[in-house]
Amino acid sequence: MNTIFRKSMLSVAGLAFAGGVFAGPIAHVAAPSTDPRPVAVVQADKPDASKLIPHGTQGAQSHIDLNDEQTGNAKAIIAATKKAGLPERAAVISIATSLQESKLENLGHLGEMNDHDSLGLFQQRPSSGWGTPEQITDPEYSTTAFLKGLRQVDGWQDMPLTEAAQTVQVSAFPDAYAQWEQQAADLVGQYWNS
Repeated sequence: MNTIFRKSMLSVAGLAFAGGVFAGPIAHVAAPSTDPRPVAVVQADKPDASKLIPHGTQGAQSHIDLNDEQTGNAKAIIAATKKAGLPERAAVISIATSLQESKLENLGHLGEMNDHDSLGLFQQRPSSGWGTPEQITDPEYSTTAFLKGLRQVDGWQDMPLTEAAQTVQVSAFPDAYAQWEQQAADLVGQYWNS
């Protein structure tokens, strides 16, 4: 086969001819690394930390280990926040509020231990107009109700977390929400894009 004909046929097939060697799409295969040091993996789609905690945390931070139910409730809060079209910061405020109010547990009626008629992740009260007991103990509904209240707070995006949460919740312990900001931000960072 002559060289000109061979080059023509290879170019039709999408291959190149270079110095007698056929070359097509080349996949470079690197030799396996023998470096024993661990490799850091960076997830590019994690929310920017400056969006999660724009003012830094206030005061000492608390942390609890979460079980599967609590983790599922954190994910439900994130999903409801995204469904409401609100940013990551709203999810941080919501999760921190729930960590303070119920430790991310969807609490039903606790008898003598109940704070009046408070229920659910946010300890919302049917008697205060938050919804029926069935609604308040539904994580999506209770989060949406909390977020509706948050949206009504002028400038909530620029407030310290505890101030925004307190304005919605009207708690007897207004500064208690701040202690959960770092754990809430960590949860949002971990699950926002999952």
